[in-house]
Amino acid sequence: MNFEGLMLTSASATGGMGVVSIVYIVLIVAFFYFFLIRPQKKEKKNKEAMLSSLAIGDSVLTTAGFYGIVIDMTDDTVIVEFGNNKNCRIPMQKEAIVQIEKPEDAVESAEDKSAEKDKSKK
Repeated sequence: MNFEGLMLTSASATGGMGVVSIVYIVLIVAFFYFFLIRPQKKEKKNKEAMLSSLAIGDSVLTTAGFYGIVIDMTDDTVIVEFGNNKNCRIPMQKEAIVQIEKPEDAVESAEDKSAEKDKSKK
């Protein structure tokens, strides 16, 4: 009889351990989702939105660190003109663009900087 009682307590203890291990697995999956998968999806969505707003004449920063101006576009490629030399035009994938600066944004930021300089002179 003692042997049967011992078996029952060990079986109930094992059942409790199964619940705990399931909870650990759920916590690990939740951790991976909230700290790895979800931010990656959000970053991908932001990049797609940025690339969809790309237009001819925009100033761009590439993954190689070059600044240029978009002069032509197709569905998945862009032709970027680098520097003052009008002959330096390189076709590249849209995914190689890291940052976009619209021409009107550049004008606004230049106006803001000049207004700040005028305030500091007074």
